[in-house]
Amino acid sequence: MRSDPDDTTDEPGPRRRRRTVTALRIATATVAAAVLVVTGLGWAAHHELTTGILRSGALDVLTGGDRNSPHGDSNILLIGLDSRKDMHGNDLPAEFVTDELHAGDSDAGGYNTNTLILLHVPGDGSRATAAAIPRDDYVDIPGYGKHKIKEAYGMAKADADAELEEQDVTDPTEREQRSRDAGRRSTIETVQKLLRVPIDHFAEVNLVGFYDIAKALGPLEVCLNAPVDDPYSGANFPAGRQMLDPAQALPFVRQRHGLDNGDLDRTRRQQAFLTGVLRNLDSGGVFGSVSKMRALFDTVESDVVVDDDLDPVGFASQARNLTRGELDFYTLPIEGYATVDGQAVNIVDPNRMRAEVSRLFAGEGPLPTTTATTTTTTPPPTSSATSSRPARSGSHTTTATEDTSTPLEAPPPEEPVAADDSSGIPCVD
Repeated sequence: MRSDPDDTTDEPGPRRRRRTVTALRIATATVAAAVLVVTGLGWAAHHELTTGILRSGALDVLTGGDRNSPHGDSNILLIGLDSRKDMHGNDLPAEFVTDELHAGDSDAGGYNTNTLILLHVPGDGSRATAAAIPRDDYVDIPGYGKHKIKEAYGMAKADADAELEEQDVTDPTEREQRSRDAGRRSTIETVQKLLRVPIDHFAEVNLVGFYDIAKALGPLEVCLNAPVDDPYSGANFPAGRQMLDPAQALPFVRQRHGLDNGDLDRTRRQQAFLTGVLRNLDSGGVFGSVSKMRALFDTVESDVVVDDDLDPVGFASQARNLTRGELDFYTLPIEGYATVDGQAVNIVDPNRMRAEVSRLFAGEGPLPTTTATTTTTTPPPTSSATSSRPARSGSHTTTATEDTSTPLEAPPPEEPVAADDSSGIPCVD
């Protein structure tokens, strides 16, 4: 009886083996081709997204354990630069700065850092923490002595630019980039020595970056505890929940006049803004869409500088987890206020700040304050204390006093600005 032509069960062994081997080879080749295509597309998408991003080697100021967190954790220093110039040193359009941003001319702000936030992302995927450093904190700046921390960038940049001029470096773009790197190094080193934790990465954004981010992501939802009307920043908002367009976003994060705690309340505004950004990244479908991420990167790439090793696409994957509520913002404590060389400064206790950061990054929450008392640091001989006024900074509130030996009572801690606030978004002053 003849077998069915399609029935190979009775074929000789060698022929069946040849067909099996051929089929396996075809299957293997198909899988390999698919892997190559997917990998190639992934590389192409990654390459497309990261091309054009401005890079800096400023992290080379740190070495060893000062630059590498253990256990797969990452500490990312976010630097907001209060400058009316772009990343190449060119003045931003005057009409845009004054009319749209309400931010004064190109001489205002200089190269001060308006925002310093150290973001801690645990390697085990647990809740992340962002610790804000008030810009007027009076701290040791390596090579310069004690100054406001916001001045670390500008002083180092100015000195580096003068040195480059003496070296006959005439190209303005080269001088701008090299002197700005000096400013970044000074800021990074100052923060690391102040808090004594590693800094794995950094990202710097200029003034117009806040505007461009809001423009790219659409209206951002925020919430205010009280209405505000500040002609200096252009902030004019009612109380409660509201959506900010790009032109409103910068006044929202810049206002300090008319707020009970000035810069400290402005810091919390910036935290609320970043919370809104993270929410929009997720709800807007930016994650998982190469085209939307490319559009976002195209919008902000001229406003942002990152370190050589930071992978924006990899961080975007981490940030997606942050948008789901696994992030808390805190403002590091101050001890009181003083006037030094005619400037209002925040008096801080570095040991207390380090202890606070250690607890926060370990997931233990802020230091307990129910029984603790603190004492203001004695200002240098050239300083004189101002009149008393209340201060609020993150989880602590203190009162300034002319008698620097008098302990300051610490009231109950405040709630952090939390990304998963039960009402949806945090309300701030």
